[in-house]
Amino acid sequence: MSILFVHDHRFRYKNDKYYSNGGIGNNKIFDRYISIFGNMKIVSRVVSNHNIEGLLEINNKLLEIKGERTILKTIPILKAEVEKCENLIIRMPSFLGLKAIQYARKYRKKYLIELVTCPWDCLWNHSYKGKLSAPFMYYMTKKYIRNAEYVVYVTEKFLQKRYPTKGRNTNCSNVLLNDVDELVLKRRIETILKEKRKLIIGTIAAVNVKSKGQQYIIQALGNLKKKGQLNFEYHLVGNGDNSYLKNIAKKCDVSDQVVFVGGLPHQEIFSWLDEKIDLYVQPSRQEGLPRALIEAMSRALPAFGAKTGGIPELLDKQFIFSNTESNLQEIETILALFDQKQMIEQASRNFQEAEKYQANAIEERRRKIFLEFKNSH
Repeated sequence: MSILFVHDHRFRYKNDKYYSNGGIGNNKIFDRYISIFGNMKIVSRVVSNHNIEGLLEINNKLLEIKGERTILKTIPILKAEVEKCENLIIRMPSFLGLKAIQYARKYRKKYLIELVTCPWDCLWNHSYKGKLSAPFMYYMTKKYIRNAEYVVYVTEKFLQKRYPTKGRNTNCSNVLLNDVDELVLKRRIETILKEKRKLIIGTIAAVNVKSKGQQYIIQALGNLKKKGQLNFEYHLVGNGDNSYLKNIAKKCDVSDQVVFVGGLPHQEIFSWLDEKIDLYVQPSRQEGLPRALIEAMSRALPAFGAKTGGIPELLDKQFIFSNTESNLQEIETILALFDQKQMIEQASRNFQEAEKYQANAIEERRRKIFLEFKNSH
């Protein structure tokens, strides 16, 4: 048996090899499908002769990737592949995903939907063009999810409530942690007990995407500075043009409190979290279940975040701020809560919460629904 996987992800193609940023496209993720279904074919966007610096090579011999640069040019390829495939896994939200469902129903093919984020939040907070397409994508996703036979959600409650289904479903985060070591919590508490002049706040996210929300933390630091509170620094890991955020920091007179680290290889992220960061924040305006936040929690970091996607499922409710005009005041209030006692409590609480995302339990749920889908008639 083989499986056709569909999404809008943009792969890079150069010198007869395919590359990806690792978010959706990496060999370990694809192994979860290949181990169940055998051969795997992907229809997605493909950009040829593009810069591949920092990207991961896709090198599984049981995997084939097809597509063109744009969605419109890829649709004819998608139609042909759906017509001749056995079964489909469709990752949503995606415009190719919507077309894949239409073709699957036309050709009476079985399909399973993976819903990894909210299309409304994703598009509405992206751009003016995104705002135009958000209502359409929201309505169509809601309609197709409701009538799908199989759905895998990445959240425990949020996406299920907003996009309910009548079909068989389960929750499987895309975040898979290795065994969590109790020594991590012990070392974090020892670090918290040390006297520190400044608390270092950290975020891992692209620095050229406004919906990631780093500007709100920078603005809150500016407000605190006006009140004479200078005991925070903000360190940002992430690729992209940081000129927008740099201008915000300059305007708020906190350039000396904001550090742009740049991109880090994933294998260096845990060391950065352990050695450099005291508080973690996920200020995004669109999320499914954020991997970076869960990984920070697995390092026993106290954390706070926006009321977005699955973030409130992860954190203590008093450390959630809204996506409203009052969010700066809320961020300032939350930062004031982090005395030594509260940091130790949140470090312990977050560490225990992160244990739910160890790989074995999540992969067993995913494997169970994949096998059920595979063996259905």
